[in-house]
Order: sequence, then C-alpha cells, then structure tokens
Amino acid sequence: MPELSHRRRLLVLAICCMSLLIVSLDNTVLNVALPSMQRELHASVSGLQWTIDAYTLVLASLLMLAGSTADRIGRKRVFMAGLIVFSVGSLLCSLAPNLELLVVFRMVQAVGGSMLNPVAMSIITNTFTDARERARAIGVWGAVVGISMAAGPLVGGLLVESVGWRSIFWVNLPVGLAALLLTLRFVPESRAPKARRPDPVGQLLVIALFGCLTYTIIEAPDASTARIVPFAVVAFVALLGLLRYEPRRAEPLIDLRFFRSAPFSGATVIAISAFAALGGFLFLSTLYLQNVRGLSALHAGLWMLALAAPTMLCAPLSGRLVGNRGPRLPLLVAGCAMTASAVLFAAFEAETSNTTLLVGYVLFGIGFGFVNAPITNTAVSGMPRAQAGVAAAVASTSRQLGQTLGVAVVGAVLASGVTASAYRQTFVSAARPGWWILVACGAAVLMLGALTTGRWARRTAERTADRLESPEVREASGVSA
Repeated sequence: MPELSHRRRLLVLAICCMSLLIVSLDNTVLNVALPSMQRELHASVSGLQWTIDAYTLVLASLLMLAGSTADRIGRKRVFMAGLIVFSVGSLLCSLAPNLELLVVFRMVQAVGGSMLNPVAMSIITNTFTDARERARAIGVWGAVVGISMAAGPLVGGLLVESVGWRSIFWVNLPVGLAALLLTLRFVPESRAPKARRPDPVGQLLVIALFGCLTYTIIEAPDASTARIVPFAVVAFVALLGLLRYEPRRAEPLIDLRFFRSAPFSGATVIAISAFAALGGFLFLSTLYLQNVRGLSALHAGLWMLALAAPTMLCAPLSGRLVGNRGPRLPLLVAGCAMTASAVLFAAFEAETSNTTLLVGYVLFGIGFGFVNAPITNTAVSGMPRAQAGVAAAVASTSRQLGQTLGVAVVGAVLASGVTASAYRQTFVSAARPGWWILVACGAAVLMLGALTTGRWARRTAERTADRLESPEVREASGVSA
C-alpha cells in the first residue's frame, strides 16, 4: 500500500468506521426492538436468542476466512463485497414475513458483515504504520462502538414507536451505499505480499464447533437430552479436529502459533469475556425494561443511554491511554467497572431501583468503553503486519463468539427460570444467575488484564512475532512476513 497523506489516512479511517457503525448499530437497535418482534412474530425466548445469535454466530464463523481472503485477493475488493451483501441482507430482513425467514436473512446480513470489520481493521493497521498513531486510530474505531450504542437505542426506539421494528433495518441502506461509493473512490487496494491458500477443512470445523455449541446451549432448556447430545458431541469432535488438524497445515485458517503470545491469548479471552458480558447485559436489560417495567421502546432506549454515553466518552480516552501508557490501565479499569456493575444486579437487584439501575448502567458503560481499544491493539501489535488481517479477524471472531455465548448462556438461564404465567413476578429471580455469570466475565477481564500486560507477556509476544517472521519458519510453513 502506498504511503498516504495525513488527510487521506483520516478519510480512510472515517470510511472504515462507517462499516463498523452499521454493523454495531444493527445489534443495538435490534435489542431495543426485541419485545416488539416477540409480540408480532409470536417468538419464544429462544426465538429471540436466535435473531441475535444467528447473526453473531455466522460472523464468528466467517471472520477468519474473510480476513485471510482479504489478505490474499485484496482488502478493498472484499470490503466492497461485504458492504453490498450486508445492505442486501438488511433489506431482506425488513421484508421477513416470519421468525424463521428473519433468522435466515440475519445470516445473510452476517455474511456481508464478516467481510467488513476485520478487513476494515486490517486496512487501518496497514494505513497507520506508526504505533502511537495506530493506537489513536483504534481508539476512534472503538469510539464508534460507543456512538452506535448511544444512537442505537434512540434511533431504534423512535423507529419502533413510529414506523415499526422492520424500519430498523432501513438505516443500514443509505450508510452502506455511501460507504461503498467512498471506498470505491478513496480507499487504496492492499494485500499481503504472499497469498495464503484456503483451508476448507478448517473452515468447516469452525462452523461445526460454533454452530453446534450455540445450538446446544440455546435449546438445552426446552429440548430433550436425545436431541441435544448429538450436537454437543459434534462440537467436541470439531474442537479436537481443529487442535489436531490446523498445526499440520502449512497455511492454516487459525494459526495456533499466535496463541503462544501471552498478550494475544489474553486479548482473545478478554474479548470473549467482555462481549459475552455485553450480549447478556443488553439481552436482560431490554427484556426487563419493556416486558417487566412496561416501558415503550423509546423510553427503554433513553434508559440505555446511561450505558451508551459513558462508552462513547471513554473509548477515545482508552485509545489515548493505550497509545501513551499501554493496555494495562484501561483493562484494569474495564474489569473493575464491569464487575462492579454486574455485582449490583446479581447481589443487590439493582434493576428494581431507579438509582441503582442508573449506577449499574453507567458503570458497565465505563467498563465497556475502556475495554475495546486495548483488545484490538494487543491482538495486532505483536504480530507481523502481513498477518494483520488474520490477527484482527481472530480478535473480531473472539468478540462475536463472546456475544453469541453471552446471549445463548444468559438467555438459556433465563428461559429455565422464568414462567410464562408469572413472567413479571419471576423475571428478576430467574435473571439473577445470569447476572452472576456476568460478574465472572468482568472478573476475567480484570485478572487477565493484570496478567497478560506485564514484561513477561511482552517477551512472549516478541518471541512469537520473531518466530512468525523468521526465514526458516516462512520457508517451512509458507507464512509471509
């Protein structure tokens, strides 16, 4: 990629952030619309889980393939294809006549979305070559998540109240078209120096692992053991297959050597934990505010601003801290805030009081605002630039997998405890185990943030990067520098 002027680099960053905006906005807006969709489509709790998890599950399954494909055939080309597919999927979602087709069209959306975020991050990583400038750019990238969280509840609430839940998918169409035209004009093409070959066996194993694991968790409360066990077995076999098959390939879909780096491994688990907490938090909060408190979609969206606004404000601050002082402090702040928030709900029933509900939302927003930038920066900073697409895709996959598991696990816990005949009376007690799960997620962010950001961890990252770039390994494995 040729060296770009400062102004052109900022423009590329803005275009990439537009793709993140529609992908992130879509999840936030959808959460606000869940109760309306539940009433119109007669969906159960598991049905609502699938409207979210069908999207995040496909994203998690295809992000690594999209990252390596973009490194091979061109990041701009894959990015533009993703914008087109995502926009078409959004249009189809708005026309879905029933829950089953809505879930299918959400999967179409996700196919396009899988070509956006990891590829955009790879474009940013290769555009901003200076470490501090890249950290600030990633901080802006993280702030877009906060913007989407702030705008999503309000936009979603207004659209659901005035037009209906189908209109929430229309927002993606003008933004997607504008991003497509700007990408065509201003984003330069780039690719890795050496093309990576596809890994269809590895890809199928990833799909089998994520799909069967998610199905097992979501359907466990209602399905029989005979129906669930085969999917659990397939997930376990797929995991063993990945661990055995991928290290034998010259150019694997998942380069397991990345995980020899303590910061990279830590960032992966932190991403899963943080986004599992986010998925579970939004799922429980949306259902509580509208189905238990009886608030409208707009009023529920206004409550969610207490979570979204701190995220938007803290994300760029986190990016600056990562650029100037490293990822340790932002991760510690994130872990403490997210854990404290979940404890308020788990131990003190924070949702039953306006004051504690507000404090819990603000604390979680602060924690989530601080966590995103250090995850991304840690995941890509210790890897060779030529592998930026794959490294960023693993980080993005961890986010989506975490959100998928968060909704699946917390939703399954809720479904097993709430009763249809006394929904409002049983919701708070049924949700409490879910909140304790979120406490564990926050504690994991805190502990891993402390353990994987020290000198020992940095040394493992340096050794891993040297090994990935060494001529002997490149000659033996075909991994490009």
